[in-house]
Amino acid sequence: MYRRNIQEKLIAALADTRVVLLNGARQVGKSTLAQQLAQQRGGQYLTLDDPVIAELARTDPSALIDGAAGLTVIDEVQSAPALFPALKREVDRNPVPGRFLLTGSANVFMLPTAAESLAGRMEVLTLEPLSQAEIEGSPHNLVDALFDTAPWVRRTVRTDRADVVRRLVSSGFPEALGRTEPQRRDAWFRAYLISLLQRDVRDYANIEGLHDLPRLLSLLAARTSSLLNMAEVSRATGIAHSTLRRYLALLEALFIVQPLPAWSINLGKRLVKSPKLHLIDAGLTAHLQGYIDPAALAISPQLGPLLETFAVQEIRRHLRSAETAATAWHFRTAAGREVDLVLEAPGHRIVGIEIKASASITQGDFSGLRELASAAGRGFTRGVVLYTGEQLIPFEERMWAVPLGVLWAR
Repeated sequence: MYRRNIQEKLIAALADTRVVLLNGARQVGKSTLAQQLAQQRGGQYLTLDDPVIAELARTDPSALIDGAAGLTVIDEVQSAPALFPALKREVDRNPVPGRFLLTGSANVFMLPTAAESLAGRMEVLTLEPLSQAEIEGSPHNLVDALFDTAPWVRRTVRTDRADVVRRLVSSGFPEALGRTEPQRRDAWFRAYLISLLQRDVRDYANIEGLHDLPRLLSLLAARTSSLLNMAEVSRATGIAHSTLRRYLALLEALFIVQPLPAWSINLGKRLVKSPKLHLIDAGLTAHLQGYIDPAALAISPQLGPLLETFAVQEIRRHLRSAETAATAWHFRTAAGREVDLVLEAPGHRIVGIEIKASASITQGDFSGLRELASAAGRGFTRGVVLYTGEQLIPFEERMWAVPLGVLWAR
């Protein structure tokens, strides 16, 4: 069983907040973590996957939660929107913090009842698939290290390119990770996607053309790490532009598609620039592209985009447990200079991250980072190029070549 690095934030939230929601995609480990906390605190665990409890939550939610003592966990809470007004009444009547821990596999803020009922009463945390640091049992957080003002020093970080590709394909979903045979892991991904489309999509959206979604997901996976061009995707899939927007919003609400918005020094421009496209997990993305064997992917031209998704999503997982409250973006100039990932912390502190599949680095690999440094001005803190080599070395002031191994090793 893996220790989740978000656990400290979850415990802190329960200490001073009446309702805490732990959300995220299905099968990332929300129920396991919530059950652990309920057992540790002598609380009760209720899941709306149980049809009896689900029926009570929909028809008489107050009977389910009135007078609950200790910590009460309610799993898959998005299945019963009627629970939210009942929770509001109960926690207003007895405003003791840490009484309710909810989990959800869909963004509950797509349910207006939830957003309105629990505003100011609920803290929301998101659990991602396992990070490589969690798999290794390490509390190391790269985001905090990137914003640390202490000087960096040259050193060697053990990084093996074949091992990086293996980690990419193996996924961060605990069930998929546990299947060491590529064919069995591939079978898990197929079953996961079928369940997602037949259960969650049907439950949370009254849409026509459900058969379009598998094709859309495959096409999005093939375009991983690229700018999201709605018109081009609409033409390629034959899905009308308005319908495509609804499908993408649904996939985002289910935490499967995670666009990376564009950064600009001008806040207004961030709203109109195209996001970059990433799915929640590089292993899932590789499956959708047809890569189940690390050796085949290692010599494929798709390794670069998939490695970018792998690193971006790993760093996003670090963001969830980091002490530094940073947000993630990408950067691209009109001339085409770009930075794969931009982290922005309070005080307009900026870190830029480029991701390369090569084992060597040249001055030219820092060109996008120099453009970002110029745009960010005095707020630019550090620029790094993540690569498959082993030397953590400076190239110029505030610019470093950094082995991908730092994602899971100090």
